[in-house]
Amino acid sequence: MERQAPPHDIPLLSSPSQILSKGEGIFMYRTLIVEDSNFYRQLLKETLKSRFPKMEILEAGDGEEALRKITGSSPHLVFVDIKLPGESGLELTKKIKAQYPNTTVIILTSYDLPEYREAANQFHANYFLSKGTTTKESVVKLVESIISGWEKNTS
Repeated sequence: MERQAPPHDIPLLSSPSQILSKGEGIFMYRTLIVEDSNFYRQLLKETLKSRFPKMEILEAGDGEEALRKITGSSPHLVFVDIKLPGESGLELTKKIKAQYPNTTVIILTSYDLPEYREAANQFHANYFLSKGTTTKESVVKLVESIISGWEKNTS
Protein backbone atom coordinates (compact mmCIF):
# COMPACT_ATOMS: atom_id res chain seq x y z
CA MET A 1 0.00 0.00 0.00
CA GLU A 2 1.50 3.28 -1.07
CA ARG A 3 0.11 6.75 -0.60
CA GLN A 4 0.24 9.06 -3.56
CA ALA A 5 -0.04 12.53 -2.08
CA PRO A 6 -1.95 15.08 -4.11
CA PRO A 7 0.28 17.84 -5.45
CA HIS A 8 -1.54 20.45 -3.35
CA ASP A 9 -3.23 20.50 0.01
CA ILE A 10 -6.96 19.90 -0.26
CA PRO A 11 -9.06 19.71 2.90
CA LEU A 12 -10.69 16.30 3.03
CA LEU A 13 -14.10 17.75 3.85
CA SER A 14 -15.28 21.21 3.07
CA SER A 15 -17.79 21.14 5.90
CA PRO A 16 -19.25 18.77 8.49
CA SER A 17 -22.49 18.74 6.48
CA GLN A 18 -20.83 16.31 4.08
CA ILE A 19 -21.08 13.66 6.79
CA LEU A 20 -24.24 11.61 6.43
CA SER A 21 -25.04 11.19 10.08
CA LYS A 22 -23.50 10.69 13.47
CA GLY A 23 -24.84 8.00 15.75
CA GLU A 24 -23.28 6.55 18.88
CA GLY A 25 -20.02 8.34 18.09
CA ILE A 26 -19.70 6.66 14.69
CA PHE A 27 -19.65 8.85 11.61
CA MET A 28 -21.28 7.33 8.55
CA TYR A 29 -19.86 7.78 5.09
CA ARG A 30 -20.89 7.04 1.53
CA THR A 31 -18.49 5.04 -0.63
CA LEU A 32 -18.63 4.24 -4.34
CA ILE A 33 -16.83 1.24 -5.82
CA VAL A 34 -16.19 1.61 -9.57
CA GLU A 35 -15.10 -1.79 -10.83
CA ASP A 36 -16.13 -3.75 -13.91
CA SER A 37 -15.49 -7.14 -12.27
CA ASN A 38 -18.62 -8.02 -10.30
CA PHE A 39 -16.62 -10.58 -8.31
CA TYR A 40 -13.98 -8.06 -7.22
CA ARG A 41 -16.60 -5.37 -6.58
CA GLN A 42 -18.52 -7.72 -4.27
CA LEU A 43 -15.32 -8.81 -2.52
CA LEU A 44 -14.39 -5.20 -1.78
CA LYS A 45 -17.94 -4.38 -0.73
CA GLU A 46 -18.05 -7.33 1.70
CA THR A 47 -14.65 -6.36 3.11
CA LEU A 48 -15.81 -2.78 3.77
CA LYS A 49 -19.22 -3.85 5.12
CA SER A 50 -17.65 -6.29 7.56
CA ARG A 51 -15.53 -3.54 9.15
CA PHE A 52 -17.77 -0.52 8.51
CA PRO A 53 -21.33 -1.89 8.80
CA LYS A 54 -22.96 1.54 8.72
CA MET A 55 -21.05 2.70 5.64
CA GLU A 56 -23.33 3.21 2.66
CA ILE A 57 -21.72 1.46 -0.31
CA LEU A 58 -22.74 2.18 -3.89
CA GLU A 59 -21.50 0.31 -6.94
CA ALA A 60 -20.82 1.11 -10.59
CA GLY A 61 -19.49 -1.10 -13.37
CA ASP A 62 -18.21 1.69 -15.63
CA GLY A 63 -17.37 5.39 -15.70
CA GLU A 64 -20.71 6.55 -17.08
CA GLU A 65 -22.66 4.81 -14.32
CA ALA A 66 -20.15 6.11 -11.76
CA LEU A 67 -20.63 9.74 -12.83
CA ARG A 68 -24.42 9.38 -12.53
CA LYS A 69 -24.09 7.94 -9.03
CA ILE A 70 -21.56 10.57 -7.95
CA THR A 71 -23.80 13.38 -9.18
CA GLY A 72 -26.80 11.92 -7.35
CA SER A 73 -25.15 10.86 -4.11
CA SER A 74 -21.86 12.75 -3.53
CA PRO A 75 -19.76 9.92 -2.07
CA HIS A 76 -16.97 10.77 0.35
CA LEU A 77 -14.74 7.94 -0.88
CA VAL A 78 -14.43 6.39 -4.37
CA PHE A 79 -12.49 3.26 -5.29
CA VAL A 80 -11.69 3.30 -9.02
CA ASP A 81 -10.29 0.54 -11.21
CA ILE A 82 -8.10 1.81 -14.07
CA LYS A 83 -9.37 -0.55 -16.78
CA LEU A 84 -13.10 0.10 -17.19
CA PRO A 85 -15.42 -0.34 -20.16
CA GLY A 86 -15.51 2.89 -22.14
CA GLU A 87 -13.68 5.60 -20.23
CA SER A 88 -10.55 4.72 -18.25
CA GLY A 89 -10.51 4.98 -14.48
CA LEU A 90 -7.79 7.61 -14.76
CA GLU A 91 -9.99 9.86 -16.91
CA LEU A 92 -12.86 9.23 -14.48
CA THR A 93 -10.59 10.24 -11.59
CA LYS A 94 -9.72 13.48 -13.39
CA LYS A 95 -13.43 14.31 -13.79
CA ILE A 96 -14.28 13.39 -10.19
CA LYS A 97 -11.49 15.52 -8.73
CA ALA A 98 -12.33 18.46 -11.01
CA GLN A 99 -15.96 18.52 -9.90
CA TYR A 100 -15.59 17.15 -6.36
CA PRO A 101 -12.07 18.00 -5.13
CA ASN A 102 -12.87 16.95 -1.54
CA THR A 103 -13.82 13.41 -2.55
CA THR A 104 -11.09 10.92 -1.69
CA VAL A 105 -10.19 8.74 -4.69
CA ILE A 106 -8.35 5.44 -4.34
CA ILE A 107 -7.07 3.86 -7.54
CA LEU A 108 -7.18 0.08 -7.10
CA THR A 109 -5.78 -1.77 -10.11
CA SER A 110 -4.04 -4.84 -11.47
CA TYR A 111 -1.93 -2.54 -13.65
CA ASP A 112 0.77 -1.31 -11.27
CA LEU A 113 2.85 0.52 -13.85
CA PRO A 114 4.91 3.69 -13.28
CA GLU A 115 3.05 5.56 -16.02
CA TYR A 116 -0.30 4.76 -14.36
CA ARG A 117 1.01 5.87 -10.97
CA GLU A 118 2.21 9.13 -12.52
CA ALA A 119 -1.13 9.70 -14.28
CA ALA A 120 -3.02 8.93 -11.06
CA ASN A 121 -0.90 11.51 -9.25
CA GLN A 122 -1.33 14.04 -12.07
CA PHE A 123 -5.13 13.58 -11.95
CA HIS A 124 -5.08 14.07 -8.14
CA ALA A 125 -5.95 10.55 -7.00
CA ASN A 126 -5.30 10.38 -3.27
CA TYR A 127 -4.03 6.78 -3.18
CA PHE A 128 -2.84 4.12 -5.63
CA LEU A 129 -3.13 0.46 -4.65
CA SER A 130 -2.12 -2.65 -6.57
CA LYS A 131 -4.68 -5.47 -6.47
CA GLY A 132 -1.85 -7.99 -6.63
CA THR A 133 -0.20 -6.88 -3.39
CA THR A 134 -3.01 -5.21 -1.45
CA THR A 135 -4.68 -7.31 1.24
CA LYS A 136 -8.15 -6.93 2.74
CA GLU A 137 -6.49 -5.85 5.98
CA SER A 138 -4.47 -3.13 4.26
CA VAL A 139 -7.61 -1.77 2.55
CA VAL A 140 -9.40 -1.68 5.92
CA LYS A 141 -6.43 0.07 7.57
CA LEU A 142 -6.28 2.64 4.79
CA VAL A 143 -10.02 3.39 5.06
CA GLU A 144 -9.73 3.62 8.86
CA SER A 145 -6.89 6.12 8.42
CA ILE A 146 -8.89 8.18 5.90
CA ILE A 147 -11.96 8.25 8.16
CA SER A 148 -9.82 9.19 11.14
CA GLY A 149 -8.49 12.17 9.17
CA TRP A 150 -12.00 13.23 8.22
CA GLU A 151 -13.17 13.06 11.82
CA LYS A 152 -10.20 15.15 12.98
CA ASN A 153 -11.05 17.76 10.34
CA THR A 154 -14.67 17.99 11.47
CA SER A 155 -14.06 18.32 15.20
